[in-house]
Amino acid sequence: MKTTGISEAKRKDGSVYYKAYFTFKGRHISLGSFDSAKDAAAAYSLAVKIIRDKKHFHLNAASEIEGYPKNAKSLSFEKWVMLINLRDSGIYSHNPIYLQRRFFDYYLDPDAMLRFDIEELFYYTNHKIQRRGGHFFVADYGMQVNILTRYGIKNYAVCDRDYRFVNGEKWDFRAGNIEIINSYHGVTERLVKGEIRFIAKIHINGDFIVGKYKTVEEAATAYNKAADYLEKKGLKKRFPRNFIETADEVEYARLYHAVRISSRLASALSKTADRPSSRQ
Repeated sequence: MKTTGISEAKRKDGSVYYKAYFTFKGRHISLGSFDSAKDAAAAYSLAVKIIRDKKHFHLNAASEIEGYPKNAKSLSFEKWVMLINLRDSGIYSHNPIYLQRRFFDYYLDPDAMLRFDIEELFYYTNHKIQRRGGHFFVADYGMQVNILTRYGIKNYAVCDRDYRFVNGEKWDFRAGNIEIINSYHGVTERLVKGEIRFIAKIHINGDFIVGKYKTVEEAATAYNKAADYLEKKGLKKRFPRNFIETADEVEYARLYHAVRISSRLASALSKTADRPSSRQ
């Protein structure tokens, strides 16, 4: 006998499994595949219950989402979020997104939620976020891409040194909450004898100090100059270069000529003996 929202199917090896689904406002929504008809029926029943339950609408949706029954054998957590969002916004996303008025929340699990501006909705509807350690990635053009790069933040950047979260919430990725402190390769800021100095470092055989400078543009240019010198001398490594946004070609040429780099680069290079390195 056919049960509402459940269909029987067979795998290539001949074993039977069950698909759960339901239709909402003319849209066919898959709830997943299950080994037993009982689990498929439970998924269907829970999905219908979510859609019909209006008491959590928006004001209590976060607690409802976080209250996902972790021992559930029916709906996955991702599907749980998708259905609550469908109920409240009328929009079905293929990722665990919950829409608010001017932003949206992306749930990795009941205890981990990222927040984004509504302008990012199309991108994250089509790109699944993965977590590795404290970093978040998406698969883009066959590569793992750190989501911070969408804000112009380099892969090597260190939180609270090169960028910071204004409200202190490190999972709030709304553009207004991310402040870029330093966007240049090999440049760090330091207080030296009561004055701010910008330190240019380059990786040869360990981090090597190129010099200390009064402005971030000078330090970024010095890094470029050191990279040019090392590559010209035969170091088998390709260093990234800094693009100085505040300087046109003439000003950059003046900066490049004026900045001094450490005279000890040559001796540091000889100790490296042309060993390639992956760090910057």
